[in-house]
This record gives sequence, structure tokens and C-alpha cells, in this order.
Amino acid sequence: MAETPVRFGILGCANIARKVSRAITLAPNATICAIGSRSTEKASRFASDNGFPASAKAYGSYEAVLDDPEVEAVYVPLPTSLHVRWAVMAAERRKHVLLEKPVALSVKELDVILEACESNGVQFMDATMWMHHPRTADMKAFLSDPYRFGQLKAVHSIFAYYGGPDFQKNDIRVNPALDALGALGDTGWYCIRAILWAADYELPNTVTALPDPELNEAGVILSCGSSLSWGDGKVATFYCSFLTNLTMDITALGSNGNLRVHDFVIPFRENVGPFYAAANSRFSELSIACEPIPSEHTVMTDLPQEALMVREFATLVRKINANGFKPEKKWPTLSRKTQVVLDAVKASIDSGFEPVKVVY
Repeated sequence: MAETPVRFGILGCANIARKVSRAITLAPNATICAIGSRSTEKASRFASDNGFPASAKAYGSYEAVLDDPEVEAVYVPLPTSLHVRWAVMAAERRKHVLLEKPVALSVKELDVILEACESNGVQFMDATMWMHHPRTADMKAFLSDPYRFGQLKAVHSIFAYYGGPDFQKNDIRVNPALDALGALGDTGWYCIRAILWAADYELPNTVTALPDPELNEAGVILSCGSSLSWGDGKVATFYCSFLTNLTMDITALGSNGNLRVHDFVIPFRENVGPFYAAANSRFSELSIACEPIPSEHTVMTDLPQEALMVREFATLVRKINANGFKPEKKWPTLSRKTQVVLDAVKASIDSGFEPVKVVY
């Protein structure tokens, strides 16, 4: 017998909600039950434009979605400044929470959300989609190979894109009242998660922001960078920006090998995820080449990574609702570690680029 799909409600009609609503439709164990906006007309139009099921309800408020007894889980793509209010309200109504990143403006805010989810027995997951691509597991297997990769020594990550003049003036991600973390929250979140992922989620000892971040007139970060240090010789750096051409790189360096991926956030092709790996590299005779040359690994997927994310989240929800399982703690832990490092970078920027000790 086929598993009953998890019924999702969506809070808001943000552009990213178009992508995730498609993912909910593609996921075999999920369906869209309701959407709420600030007007019923806007919610209905969004549902129609994005091919929602005919049974999906359109509400003129977010709270109406949370009050719908048929909704089991909610996807929250609202501005970061609204996350605490609506994620906590969802948890208190026993709705499982799939929350857009950055999940909060600070770890103090995130802890309020996580406590509400834990005390109400609901699953929490952030919407860092690349974590769910099968390529990510294959890359991790390479990084974990002591013979091909060895000991992790350094990681560098970049996520940057050019927002354009209208974006830099009007987008919520540059509005201090809505998403005050700017590029650090939007693109830096991915870079920090990538570094922690490569380091088996071992938190660095210290974080030092790089001088000369670029800010808009309201003081919101448009580009910045940071270094991270573990105290055992392992180091990392990242750069995030709204001001450069689209770049989505991870480079991980090990004692025996290295890994490179050039589209880790959103694959250049939806069903294909390549990465490059090299092991035991050396210069050839006369140092006119290197050998062996890096090998390209191509990982195929039948479902896009955002649908795989929804599928995994829905699987956890169904285990809780139907079988009495406890919520999976892995995902809130990864969110909190990412937020802790992000907070430390912001603190270093605010303190004049002084090293900041990372405290979990």
C-alpha cells in the first residue's frame, strides 16, 4: 500500500516558494494542502500560476494555514526577521517546520525556534538543498577515504552572484528590517555549511572576518569573507557576495588528495552533479604536467535536490506522525552549528575584524 503523502502548507508567496512548491509536487510522499498570503487573491493566484492541486486551499493569512487541521507540515520562506514568530507558532500548533535559510538572525533566535520544535515533538529542518543531492554523499565518501584523500588540511568555499541594481536597491535580502544579515546570511550560510560539512561538523576554534566587507547605505552586507581556524593546522576561508558573477565552489585539500566542485549550491544541470577528485598527485618528468590528472565523477539523480529534501523531510514527518518516532536531531544540530559560526563572523566584522572564539 502506498504511503499517505504528507500534507504541506506554505507560508507566503516568495519567489523561492515557487521552486519548493514544485519540489513538493515532485516528491512522491508529499502534497500541497494549503497556501497563505496577506490576501486570499494573492494566494489563489500563486496556487494557480504554480500548478497546485485543485484541492489546495488558499488563505488570506499565514495563521489560517497553521489553523488548518489537515496541514501536517509547513514550509516557511518568509524574511528572516519573521522566522521566530511563525516557526514557533507552527510548532505550537504541532506542524513540522521546513524553514528557509538563514534560519534566524542569531543563534539566540534560533534556540527559541528549536526549543519550540523540541517541546512540541515536531521535526525541524532547514532548506539547505544541496545537502540532499546524492552527489553530496559521494563527495563525502571521497573525503572520508584515508588513502585517497587523507587528513583534511584546508577548505575554501565561494557562493556569489550578481544581484543587479534593482536587487541591490529593493530586494528583501538587502533590507535591514527584513534580512539584516545580507549576503552573509543568504550566500554565506551555504559557504559555512560547506566548510563544516567537509570538517565533519567539527566547529572551528576561532573565526576572523576579512577586512573591507562591502555594505550598502543601510549597513547591510553585500560581500564579505572570513577565515576559520581549528588549532590543529586545519584552516578554511570563504567569500560570499551579491556583487560578482555566479560562483558556487568548494575546494577541499587533504594530505593525499583534493576535491573540487563548481556548482555545489545549485547544479548547473538539474539531473547531473559532477565533481573532481585527485589523489596522490605529482609533477611528471620535467614538471611539464601533473599525474594522475583529476578524475571527473558524474552523479545522476531522478529527482532534483529540492525534491529529495522534501522527500527526506516528509519521511521523517511520517515516522513521527504515524509510528511515534522522535524527531531526528541531526538537522537542528547542523542548523545551530552553522548559525553559531555565522554569528561569530558577524561579531568579528562588528569588532573590527578581531578573532572571535566560537562557542557552541
